[in-house]
Amino acid sequence: GHLVPEQFPGMTRIDFYILNDDSPTGRQRFACRLAEKAFTQGYRIYIHTEDAAQAEAMDQLLWTFRAGSFLPHEHVTADGVNDDTVPIHLGHGEEPHSHDDVLINLAPQVPLFFSRFQRVAEVINQGEEQRQLGRERFRFYRERGYPLDTHNIDSR
Repeated sequence: GHLVPEQFPGMTRIDFYILNDDSPTGRQRFACRLAEKAFTQGYRIYIHTEDAAQAEAMDQLLWTFRAGSFLPHEHVTADGVNDDTVPIHLGHGEEPHSHDDVLINLAPQVPLFFSRFQRVAEVINQGEEQRQLGRERFRFYRERGYPLDTHNIDSR
């Protein structure tokens, strides 16, 4: 049967967003949209990136991805410390100290600390490597019994 998250209030809910394009910035732009949506609903968001360069790119994109939108964000420091008053944080590798609402994962692997978040968003596009890595992450969550949802997104 279909597991509704309410039955497992303590379990992280995982959402896979499958984009129909393969542009490298498509995933990052969609991550901005997800962050904006979660932010307007009052959640705090941690965006886990692959490396420092991707964190930097996301930093820029969060300012510019849509005219007139302002998403207050900052980088998590190397020891995981962040300003609790800022709703969106970016990092790569380090575990943020105080976030547990929404994790947006842009890294190739599942971050070890994912299960303390209420929700995890995985953003996949049509690039062959992305899809392969995405399938591996999907299996990882499924084998551990996490509630999974898949959403096909027309990102054009």
